[in-house]
Amino acid sequence: MPLENSLVNYSGWQSLHMTNGIIEAFIPLEIGLRVMHFGFVGKENQFAVIEDDLGNKGGDKWRIYGGHRLWHAPETRQRTYTMDNAPLVDVGYHFDFCRFVQAIDHAGIEKQIDFGLSEDGASVTVTHRLINRNAWHVEVSAWSLSIMAKGGTAILPMPPYGSHETNLLPAGRINLWGYTDLSDKRFTIGKEYTLLRQDSTAKVPQKIGIASPQGWLGYVNNGTLFVKKAHFIANATYPDFGSSLEVFTDHAILELETLSPLVTLAPNAQIEHTEEWRLFDNVPTPQTNQDVIDHIAPLLG
Repeated sequence: MPLENSLVNYSGWQSLHMTNGIIEAFIPLEIGLRVMHFGFVGKENQFAVIEDDLGNKGGDKWRIYGGHRLWHAPETRQRTYTMDNAPLVDVGYHFDFCRFVQAIDHAGIEKQIDFGLSEDGASVTVTHRLINRNAWHVEVSAWSLSIMAKGGTAILPMPPYGSHETNLLPAGRINLWGYTDLSDKRFTIGKEYTLLRQDSTAKVPQKIGIASPQGWLGYVNNGTLFVKKAHFIANATYPDFGSSLEVFTDHAILELETLSPLVTLAPNAQIEHTEEWRLFDNVPTPQTNQDVIDHIAPLLG
C-alpha cells in the first residue's frame, strides 16, 4: 500500500493522518508540535493521551496533552515549559516525509519535526530541529520525549559490561535525580539492562539517565514493543551530567527521552536530532535482564 496522508478530526483537533497500511500516526495541526497517536493500523495507541486535554486549544494554560513532543534542554521552569496551544504555522508535504513547524516559542526557539514513514515496514524516521531565532547565541540540546501509554515496562540499556581485568577505568555513568529511589519496586536493575515499570498506584515519580553508545530505549505494553533509537556521539557533552537517554515515570505516564549533545547556536543556526522508531508485535513483557536478552535484543539485531 502506498503512503497516504489525509486530514481528519482526531479527538477534536484537525489532524494529519499518515499511514503506510501497516502503521499509522495522527498529528494535530491546531496545537503543536505533537504526534498524538502512533501504532499499528486500527490498533491501540502506543502513546498516552491526557483525557482532560483532548480537544483543548488556545489559552495561556500549559497542558501536557500526551503523545510525542520536542523540547530543548537543559530543563528550566522559565524556558522548558513553553505552551504549545497554538496552531502549527506550516506543514510541508515532501516525497517521503511531512515537515511540521511550530511558532517561535517564548525562549526564541523555532521547533520543527520531519516525520517520515517507511514504505513497507513498521518504522518511522523522526527528525527534530531547533532553530535559534534570537539575536544572541543560545546553548541548547534537542530533547525528544515520547509519553507512553499506561501499564508498560521501559527498557534502558546499561553502559557496556566488561571485566575487572580489562576495565580499570569507568565505562559509563548512571545519573539520578533528587527523587530517584533505586530501591523502588518499579525498578529492576540488571547487568545489561534496567527495567522501569509504569504503575498507576505509585505515589512518587522516578527518573534515571545514562550515557549510552547503544542509543536506544524500549517499551513493551500489551504485547507490542516500541523502540526509539538516536545516534550517540562519543566524547560530546550531553545535558544532565552527560545523559543521552532518560526515562521518567509517575502514576499517570512514562516518558522515553533521548537528547542531543549540547551546542551553542548562533542566531538563525540550527541543530538536528533524529530518532528511528520501530514497532514489533507479539513481544512478551520482560521481567528480568535475561528476558530482554532472550526476547528483545534479537529483534534489534
